[in-house]
Amino acid sequence: MIKVAVWGTGMMGQGLLGYILDRPKDVELVGAIVTSPAKEGKPVGELLGRDCDIRMTTDAAAVLAKKPDVVCVCTQSNLHEVSEQVEACVTAGANVLCIAEKLAFPWASDPDWAERFEDLAMDHDVSILGTGINPGFILDALIVAWSSICLRIDRIEAERVNDLSPFGPTVMQSQGVGTTVEEFERGVADGTIVGHIGFPESINLIASAIGWDIDEIVETREPIITSVPRETPHVKVAPGDVCGCRHIGRGYSEGELKIELVHPQQIHPGLEGIETGDYIRIIGDPEVHMANKPEIPGGKGTYASTGNYIPLIIDAPAGILTVTDLPIPRFWAPTE
Repeated sequence: MIKVAVWGTGMMGQGLLGYILDRPKDVELVGAIVTSPAKEGKPVGELLGRDCDIRMTTDAAAVLAKKPDVVCVCTQSNLHEVSEQVEACVTAGANVLCIAEKLAFPWASDPDWAERFEDLAMDHDVSILGTGINPGFILDALIVAWSSICLRIDRIEAERVNDLSPFGPTVMQSQGVGTTVEEFERGVADGTIVGHIGFPESINLIASAIGWDIDEIVETREPIITSVPRETPHVKVAPGDVCGCRHIGRGYSEGELKIELVHPQQIHPGLEGIETGDYIRIIGDPEVHMANKPEIPGGKGTYASTGNYIPLIIDAPAGILTVTDLPIPRFWAPTE
C-alpha cells in the first residue's frame, strides 16, 4: 500500500484525488493540503461528491508528519511558486510528483534552483519529478518515444491544437482571451499574457534525450482573432478581438532549426471549423507523421499521468528526474 498526500485541491488536485480514491487496494490517501482557509476542515468527500472522510487542511506539517511515500503537488506553474511546497515534502522524506510546468526540466529556466533541489533530494534519498500532459507527454515524452524507431533525425515538428473553453478566468487572462489586438500585444510585452508555459522545458527535454545540443530557443506569441462571437462562462469575445494565443517555440543548434513546437490555444475553435488534435512530425529516416484527433483533454491527461507515475516514483533513483529517466508509464487499473 502506497501512502499518498495531495497538495492543492483545484481542478487538477480534485481529479487526482478521485484517481487515488479509485484505487483503495493500492493507494492510501493520508492527507489533502489546501491553500484556502475556506476549505479548512471540510471532508474531501464533500469536495468530490463521494465517500471520503479525510479532512482538508492548511496544516501541511501535520499531513507530512504522517510520512506519505509520495506527495502530489498540484498548485502553481513556476519553480519559485512551488519551492516551499517541494522543499517541505522532500525534507519530510516524501517523493514528489509535481505538475508545475517548469519542473518538467528545471535546468532550462533556473539551473541554480535545479542544483539546490537535486542536492536536497539526494540528501533525503527521495525523487522529484515534474509530470503532466504538456510538458510531460504530448510535446516531449511522446516525441522521444517515437524517435526510438528512427535511424536518423534531421528535425522535429509538433503541434497541439486545443480548446480553452473548459478553463477558468486565470487561463483566459494568461492567454489574452477577450482582449483587443493592441491589448494582447501590450500584455505579451509586459509579461501578463504568457501563452503556454513549458516550451524551453519540452525542447530541452527532447534534446537531452536524443543527444542534441540546443544553444538558442526563440518563442513567439501571436493573437488568434475571431471573426464570429465566442463565449464561455468566464469571457465574451466580439468579432475582431482575441480568442486565443498561437505560441511557438523553436530550438536551434548552431543556427539550424532542430525543434519547432506549435501550440495554438483558443476558445471554441470549432466555431470557425478548426479541429483540435495532437500532431508529431519527425523528419528523418524513417519519417514519422502522427496525428491524434481530437486533442487529448489537458486536465484528464495531466492528473491521469501524475497518478500513473505514483508506482514508478517509489523505486526511482534519488534526485530530480525527468519523464525520460523513468520506465514508460502505463495505465494503473482501478481496484474498487
